[in-house]
Parts: sequence; C-alpha cells; structure tokens
Amino acid sequence: MAIIGIDLGTTNSTCCAWKDNELLNIPNALNSLLTPSVVGLDDDKNILVGQIAKERLLTHPDKTVAVFKRLMGSEHKVKIASHSFSAPELSSLVIRSLIKDAEAHLGEKVTEAVISVPAYFNENQRAATKLAGELAGIKVRRLINEPTAAAIAYGLNKRQEGTFLILDMGGGTFDVSIMEYFSGIMEVHASSGDNFLGGEDFVQAMIDHVLSAKNVSIESLSTTDSHLLYLQMESLKKRIDEVDEEILSFQLNGETVEFKVDQQWFQRVITPLLLRVRNPIQLALQDAGMHAQQIDEVILVGGATRLKHFRVTVAKLLGRILSCDIDPDIVVGMGAGIQAGLLVHNQALEDVVLTDVCPYTLGTEVVDENGNPGLFMPIIERNSVVPISIERTVHTVRDNQDALMIKIFQGENRRVEKNVFLGFVNVPLPKSKAGTQSARIRYSYDMNGLLVVDVSVDSTGKTFNKVIENAPGMLSESEKQKSLSNLDKLKFHPRDNQKNAQLIAKADRLFKSNLGQVREQLASAIANFERILEAQNKISIEKAQQEFSNYLDVLEKEGRF
Repeated sequence: MAIIGIDLGTTNSTCCAWKDNELLNIPNALNSLLTPSVVGLDDDKNILVGQIAKERLLTHPDKTVAVFKRLMGSEHKVKIASHSFSAPELSSLVIRSLIKDAEAHLGEKVTEAVISVPAYFNENQRAATKLAGELAGIKVRRLINEPTAAAIAYGLNKRQEGTFLILDMGGGTFDVSIMEYFSGIMEVHASSGDNFLGGEDFVQAMIDHVLSAKNVSIESLSTTDSHLLYLQMESLKKRIDEVDEEILSFQLNGETVEFKVDQQWFQRVITPLLLRVRNPIQLALQDAGMHAQQIDEVILVGGATRLKHFRVTVAKLLGRILSCDIDPDIVVGMGAGIQAGLLVHNQALEDVVLTDVCPYTLGTEVVDENGNPGLFMPIIERNSVVPISIERTVHTVRDNQDALMIKIFQGENRRVEKNVFLGFVNVPLPKSKAGTQSARIRYSYDMNGLLVVDVSVDSTGKTFNKVIENAPGMLSESEKQKSLSNLDKLKFHPRDNQKNAQLIAKADRLFKSNLGQVREQLASAIANFERILEAQNKISIEKAQQEFSNYLDVLEKEGRF
C-alpha cells in the first residue's frame, strides 16, 4: 500500500512518491512526467485522460474538456458527449489516471495521497479537491498549498537555511508564499494570490487582442477556427522570448488573415496581467511583516514563470535575482511527494517539521452599532499559523431574543455578502433583555483545512458545534456514493495502447488543421502507421512509432499545428 503526492494542475498534473529514502518522479504511459489535465471520451466511450485527450480537443470538441480546475468549488456541470460531469468528477478521472501510472511504476497499490491546491483556494474549492480524490477511490491524507510544496522541495534539495519568497504561476492561478527554513523547521509566514491569473489568461489576452484588431468576435468563430487560433497563441506564448518579429497566418470565418507580432506587441497585451502580480506579492510581504530586502531567495514555480516578461517584472519589483533550479513544472508534485513521506514518518525525513498558514480570514456575521446586519467579524485572521484556535464573545441585540444564528464566512471583505459562506450553527438561548445573554464562539482550524466551530452559551453552559469539511453545493454521502458508482462504470482507454492512440489523435488533429499537400501526406502516413499496427509485429511497431512521432513533430515545428 502506497501514498503518493499529486500536483493537480489547471494545465498539467504530476505525481511523485517517497520510496526507499528517495523521491521518485512517476512517468505516465507516454514516459512523460506531465499529464495534461484534459479528459475526453473516445468513439467506444472509453475515458481518455492526458495527452491523448488533449490531441482531440480540436477534432472532437464535443467529447473533450480542459481547464476545469477553474470550476472547482462551483456547481457548474460540463457535458462530454451524453455524459454530464462536475469539476470534482473530471478531476477524479485525472487522479485515477495518475494512480494507474503510480501503481505501474511502484508495483504496489496506491490507497492514499497528498494533493496540492493553490494557496488562495477557498474552503469550497479545497472541499471539491478532497472530493475529487475520494471519487478517485483514495483517501486524501492532506491538502498542501502549492507554494508550500514547492518550498519543501527546494528546502530539502538545498538544505539551505533562509527566508524564501515563492512565486507560483501555473496555467490558472498565481500564488505567493513567504517561508522560512531553519533547524529542520519549514515555517510559512504568509500566503496570498489570485485564483484567476495564470498562463491561460496570457493566451486569452493574446486571442482577444488579435480578434479585436481584426474586428471579429470570438462568438462568430467556428469551433475549429477558435481552437486553431488558441493553439497558435499558445505556441507563440511558449516561444515568445525568442521571437523578434513574426507574421502569423490563420483562418477567421473562412478568410486567411495575417497578423504581425513582436516583443512590443506582446508587452502591450500582457501588461495588465503583469500589473496584477504586484498586489499579491506586496500583500504577502505586508502580512509577514517583511521587506523585500529580507528575502534571501526568490523561487519561481509553474510553467508561466518561464516567461521573460514575468521574470523581468518580478526582478524589478523585488530588486532580486530569481531562482529556478528545479523544473518549475514538477516541483510542486515533488513537494507533495515529500509531504507524503512526512506523513508516513519516513526515516529520512524524521528531522523535518512543516508549519502552514490559513490563507483566508475566517469569521462570523454580526450587526453594526445601529443594529444593521451583514457586518463581518474576523475570528481567525488570514495568514495565522495553523493549527490554531481562537475565541470571541458575542451578545444578544434584542429583548427576548431566543436564538443566535452563527453564520460562518471566509474572506477579506467587511460585508459578509461579499465573502464565502461556509455554514451556520443555530444556538437556542433563554429569553432575556438585550445584551444580557452572551456566547463564546471558538474557531479551530487545522493543517488539513478542517474548521471546527464551537459555540458555548454562558448562562446555560451548553455547547453547540459545527464541523466545516463539506462546502455548500458539495455532495451528500449518498450522492457521493452514487457518483463514485457511476465513475466506476466508466472504462479507461487501455494504458498499454496509449502511445499509438496518442500518435493517431495527434495526426488527426494535424490533418484537420491543414490543407492540400500536407493533408495528403498525413493521410498516407496515418494509413501506413495503422497498417503496421494491424500486423502486430512489436519490433516494426516500435520503429514505426519513432518515425511517425518524428514526422508529426516536424510538422508542428513548422507551425502546422
């Protein structure tokens, strides 16, 4: 029985395990450490996860979905063919795929996991992530903040004491954490972030700018044109640091359109996004009571931090040289794997202690001095070190008041309606004059994001409590079992055939996006590859795989998409 660490990302996911006193990065069936967070159905209604599914986003848009991590914590449903999935259900399919990879690599059953979440995920989103793990059939031992996981990986890799600022920008979120490593203790001082700032937003900004310049609305585009434009902008973003000037050509509503891009254009497009990087960094420094000069090292995490424009912006803001010694795409998964080792008390990690913080303020609704409801009273302030337990006292505000409705909220706004509602505790009281009855509200918050609210009535000595672990809109136990049963009925595409299926899916995508002679050559190459597969000669198949893969890679590098 094994426990693994999972980085459940917006764009890509990874998994790691601590085994035999070392960290193992676990490859998938395609021998890649990155599994795209994309889910689809093939023509036989088998579940496809990862690169195979990603290749089919263009050719089978009605049967494929991506970027669903941004829906975590909401009640939004996504349709794939005739099936309807919630974000936790889709995420659970990615986790199931990672588990299959881990079991194949480790040679043992995986029953537990540590899963990373953006530091700025609220309780609803964290509950949805935990649910995703449970729907994948595993016990989620802990949710770990992504920048905290990255700091663990860096701290244990270097064994260097100091104070670190971790900047984590992946496909969908931007997180900031300040962490100190001393005498084997990793202490998080503060976390901040933006749940809607990541690499996907840079791509979307580029798309929006191109369409605006050509006076075309995205709603008017066909699915094919829209996705091809996305692929071109995604490719451009990845190589923009090497581009001085380039003329792009693409189809918009049946017309071939050209568009010139250069470094100045890209800077103009993404400047509004780069400006949003500043506030979370400054807020984290403020909450930690530090200045940029007190930071020993700035660590970059997440694929989007590879952008030169991002690095220049941060370096100027902090006046520091930035560190990126570990692959930013896998460092969070590595940290989650180390945390998994900590939980099973691995001997090689016995001298390491980890502390974390509560990323949001937790509090309750009270009335203002005029008796108007809706005022937020903080109880546990954001960036308090966890585990933590704090008590506040409240009093009745009306004569003959016979109950207190303790509403529980999470957020930073002074008005409760602008914060996240988590639940409530209804407490009966003896009737009395206003202000004479009091109750003590105690909030206790732990490393797993579990919030326990205890309310004690002073006059009666009675205590009432509420455990917040399932956010509003989440599944009941019976609904969870029903969803689990439905997911268990779905069949995954055979793991052993994934390489061949991925190559054919990639070729189909390139066929759809090209015309003329390129299409003819592709059709011939696909038919030839399928003939070799049908012959079932292992040596011939392995040779054909390499040749076919190289051919498709050349087409992509030529900008054929």
